Amino acid sequence: MCGNNMSVPLLTDAVTVPGGDRETAAVIFLHGLGDTGHGWAESLSAIKLPHVKYICPHAPRIPVTLNMKMVMPAWFDLMGLSPDAPEDEAGIKKAADSIKSIIEHEVKNGIPANRIVLGGFSQGGALSLYTALTCQHKLAGIVGLSCWLPLHKTFPQQAASGVNKDISILQCHGEADPMIPVRFGTLTSEKLKSVVTPSKVQFKTYPGVMHSTSQEEMMAVKDFLEKVIPRV
Repeated sequence: MCGNNMSVPLLTDAVTVPGGDRETAAVIFLHGLGDTGHGWAESLSAIKLPHVKYICPHAPRIPVTLNMKMVMPAWFDLMGLSPDAPEDEAGIKKAADSIKSIIEHEVKNGIPANRIVLGGFSQGGALSLYTALTCQHKLAGIVGLSCWLPLHKTFPQQAASGVNKDISILQCHGEADPMIPVRFGTLTSEKLKSVVTPSKVQFKTYPGVMHSTSQEEMMAVKDFLEKVIPRV
């Protein structure tokens, strides 16, 4: 089923990697600041499961305070990269709504919400955590790579009526990350355990990996996806 993408702006030019077989699950994966969905579509193609559709939307281009107001692809504005930096609350909520509209679109087109995984890298991982935890649908899981939980002080209260209280979360972080230090990842992992069932949060770190991914990390992502959205 095709459905009409026009009503969901982010889907009109998103990169989609088809599974190959009958698609019974979907992964929506959000790129990092200044990037596009293309690179992640390629990375996910390398670990793809035949029954899963991968959707990699492109963020809109906006001025980013952290980068001297330069205009670049960003899900929301960033003022700083420390746990106590001011945050673009309105922008984060607006971005989360735009991702929720992709989830709604997939549900309408026959993929149940509990067969949808939300994931992302860096700012995209941050948005995937925030969106999934405030989503009214019960989702299959979250993959957060080299990221943090936006508006962390508003959790656990902000978590939407607890529908995703038992969601499985895979969080991965490079131990040599100079941009978002692994300590920030550890703090995020601890915070997540106060929002969802603690045993559902996996936090894996990778020695020598900077603000990027690795083959070992991508294999961990594949293993996680096989568990939370198995073939049916």
